Amino acid sequence: MKIPKRLQPLVDDGFIDEVISRLMSGKEADVFVVACGDEIRCAKVYKEASKRSFKKAAQYQEGRKVRGGRQARAMGKRSSYGRQLEEEIWQNAEVDALSRLSSAGVRVPQTYGCIDGVLLMELVSDDEGDVAPQLGAVDLTEQQAIEQHTLMMHYIKLMLCAGIIHGDLSEFNVLVDSNGPVIIDLPQAVNASANNSAEAMFARDVNNMRRYYGQFAPALLHTQYAKEMWALFADANLTPHSKLSGEFEDDSEAADVDSVLDEIQAAFDEEQERKERMRDADSDD
Repeated sequence: MKIPKRLQPLVDDGFIDEVISRLMSGKEADVFVVACGDEIRCAKVYKEASKRSFKKAAQYQEGRKVRGGRQARAMGKRSSYGRQLEEEIWQNAEVDALSRLSSAGVRVPQTYGCIDGVLLMELVSDDEGDVAPQLGAVDLTEQQAIEQHTLMMHYIKLMLCAGIIHGDLSEFNVLVDSNGPVIIDLPQAVNASANNSAEAMFARDVNNMRRYYGQFAPALLHTQYAKEMWALFADANLTPHSKLSGEFEDDSEAADVDSVLDEIQAAFDEEQERKERMRDADSDD
């Protein structure tokens, strides 16, 4: 295929030998299948801020560290230098999250560097060498759903122990190969300790997985892993070796009405975004 403009410098510099095909076009990035020597990888080309449509980006970026006071002031003033810094932070957030999560034992794609807004990383594939399907396109038996859900809860626990919340985890951001689920798409990764919305985002991630796997194993719909893990995390008692039961007793005497309303609104927003992504997927086909 014709080499996209954003990938041409990487071809010229020898990082990419051939652009094979476009894998997907999303709201935050375009992804291409590329040849790098003897390996087939993917190149994620981040879109410029003016062309992205990621909702509530500032909410996700809250708590991310900047290098110093000058950078923080530039970002606050929205100067051209400040906007450039925001772009670097947005792009590097995914590289950093993928590296930290891989070290923590979470299955994520291996990265090979981010160059001029293009992230080179492993192409997750099936046994035939084709691109692994999204979780949302996979039919599961009840036992498979239970096993995968257990593994996903383990990965999410390891993520939280590493101080990272995906922030947009759903069946559209998980690939499934012969070894199970692989978590992808982390440019919006949330700092678990420094973001005021961290608990709500964490609960949404966990409950999205509960909802999806619960279609195949209804007993999972009654689990409370989000509340169980967050309670342990808040008390500094969550470790990679913590054994989870999926049970949680809320000992609060009265319901927090605002929190309940926030959860309802978050669930509504998530469902609207899920439907929108399904429409986008259908249109890509």
